[in-house]
Amino acid sequence: MSRVVRVTGTGMQRVVRGLRVVRDDLADTDANPLPPSKWLRWLPHGVLCLAAFGIVLGGTAQLQDTGHLGVNGFLIALAQGGAVVLAMWRPIPAWWLSTGAGLLGALAVHGKLGMDGGTEFTWPWTAAGIIAHLLVLLLLALRVRTRVSVEVLVLTALLTFVLEDVWGAAHYQHTGVVTIALSTVVVVLGIALRGRREARAELGRQTTLTAEERARRTLLEERNRIARELHDVVAHHMSVISIQAQVAPHLVKDPPEELKENLEGIRSNALEALTELRRVLGVLRSEDPGTDMLDGAGSDVHSPQPTLDRLDALVENTRAAGLTVTTRTVGERRPMPSGVELSAYRIVQEALSNVLRHAPGASASVEVAYVPFGLRVEVVNSRPLHEAPSSPGAGHGLLGMRERAAMLGGDLSAHSQPDGGYQVSAFLPVAPRADGPDLPDAPDPVTDPKDDTA
Repeated sequence: MSRVVRVTGTGMQRVVRGLRVVRDDLADTDANPLPPSKWLRWLPHGVLCLAAFGIVLGGTAQLQDTGHLGVNGFLIALAQGGAVVLAMWRPIPAWWLSTGAGLLGALAVHGKLGMDGGTEFTWPWTAAGIIAHLLVLLLLALRVRTRVSVEVLVLTALLTFVLEDVWGAAHYQHTGVVTIALSTVVVVLGIALRGRREARAELGRQTTLTAEERARRTLLEERNRIARELHDVVAHHMSVISIQAQVAPHLVKDPPEELKENLEGIRSNALEALTELRRVLGVLRSEDPGTDMLDGAGSDVHSPQPTLDRLDALVENTRAAGLTVTTRTVGERRPMPSGVELSAYRIVQEALSNVLRHAPGASASVEVAYVPFGLRVEVVNSRPLHEAPSSPGAGHGLLGMRERAAMLGGDLSAHSQPDGGYQVSAFLPVAPRADGPDLPDAPDPVTDPKDDTA
């Protein structure tokens, strides 16, 4: 017995909670304006206002002439038309207004049914009232949750059933079944359109997030590649420091012990730094960095990083791929920092790769200018002769070039030419240094596995 009471009490609690949910849903009076159409802009709003005006005129004529309500008929028709307009901003209060106006009209006409003899009045919903209520339900289902749409549909059907089948009347044309059927169709249509709109919006958000994530991943991949190359450059210089620190005591007759200790400390720190660099490079190279179609270095990860001395080999590989390339050097060739030469080489490499991918049949020109405070690189291609096929590239080209130029404090511009070609121009600054002998090159213990001097 106690179990039955407990189950019954639980069921009552669920019913109460359900009624509270319905109350909260149908008591929502917050503004929820109908957004303008993507293609039609404000045309649907104008059509709805015109339909509301027609509902007022048609409802007034029916309620006054056939329903014998006089001025009350106009007020009821005005409320039904106003509900359509209100539904464009506040759909739930509009549904209450439309339902209340329909209920008042049914109650007011109930006692006057059959006064015209053979003329049957459409009851409990008038023709204008049905149209107004359908429009309100459609506007509501387009902008509220599915649960709320089902709740108002159930209440509409329940009210119609109570008026027509429970209360009833004489000498009238039944509109209850038609109203319930059309209301169901309209609500289902509104729910479907709302779900489609939300699905498209969610797809747009996911597409935006995917594009942002792809751009972020591309940026990180390119920075990883740049870091991997620059680690090779730094390791080269560290090996030079280590070798010079080892050789320096032999260049001085009877060097003091303090000098030997300092040089030995320099050499030890350089070797330790090289060890750490080797570990970092192992992590960076854990994934296959891949090879470029124009990279003359091949896929050997131990190959030294390219400089402008290998620019001629790059151009020859490009010509072998079918691209006509001309080169020009402005100014006197002079040694540049390794990072500058590596970045200049990579910028030319990426620019020529883009010409091959996106400008079939075009010719290209490469200009390297040694200016007083840096290096200027320019790659220009002519108008393509054929349409470029779709490229499976990840978009590293321009992004990588800009990252390299920004890393050195320079700048890069890439833009179309008036004749249909494309120009990539970069300036890589070089800080002036005092004149003196250049440091000798030494084998790189990180990038050259055959060397064990360090």
